[in-house]
Amino acid sequence: MRVAVIDSGVFPAHSHILSACLLRGVAIAADGSIDDSPDAMIDRLGHGTAVTAAIQELAPDAEILTVRVFREGLRASARALVEAIVWAAGAGADVINCSLGTPNAAHAALFADAVARAGVARIVAPMVGADEAPCWPGQCDGVVRVGLDWDLPRGVAQMRGGLYYASGYPRPIPGVEQRRNLHGISFATAQISGLIAAGRLTLPA
Repeated sequence: MRVAVIDSGVFPAHSHILSACLLRGVAIAADGSIDDSPDAMIDRLGHGTAVTAAIQELAPDAEILTVRVFREGLRASARALVEAIVWAAGAGADVINCSLGTPNAAHAALFADAVARAGVARIVAPMVGADEAPCWPGQCDGVVRVGLDWDLPRGVAQMRGGLYYASGYPRPIPGVEQRRNLHGISFATAQISGLIAAGRLTLPA
C-alpha cells in the first residue's frame, strides 16, 4: 500500500520514522507550484512527522509519499491542498491522508472536483474541525470521514453514523504526558489511514 501524507513534511531522521519506507516527496506552494527538490519534503514544524509516525506505527510496510503544504504554520491555501490531492493520486497513492481541512464552504466545489479527480485513491479526512465546524475535503462525498473519540484505545476504530472514529493521541513520546504532546483530530485521521493501509479496516466498495 502507498500512503500520501499531506501535511508539513517529514523529518526522516526522527526515531519514530521508518525512513526506508519514505518515497521521494514534494512541496506544494500556495499558488499550486510543485517543488520536487531533494529537501522539499523536510518537516520544520513537527506535525507531519508525528502524523507520519502514527500511520507507520500501524502500517510499517506501507510506502509513504510526503506532500508538504504547510510552511511557516499549519495553514495552506485551498489551491495547494487541491493540487496535493491530485498530485498524490497521480503518484499512485492508495490512501491520501488529509489531517487538515478548511471551514470555508466557498471551496466546496473545488474540493469535490479534486476528490473526483483522485479516482480510486481513498482520501481520509476529518468531517469537522476542532471547533466542530464542517470542513472540506472531509464533507465531500466519497471521502473516508473521520471523527474523534478520546475514549477509544489507539489503533482501534469504530464506525458510527457514517464516520470512522479513532483516538486523537499520537504515538507516545517516553516521559511526555499525552496531553502535552501533539494531539487531536489529525491523529484520529492518521490512525484511520494506518488501519486502512494495514488491511485492518474494511471500507465499503
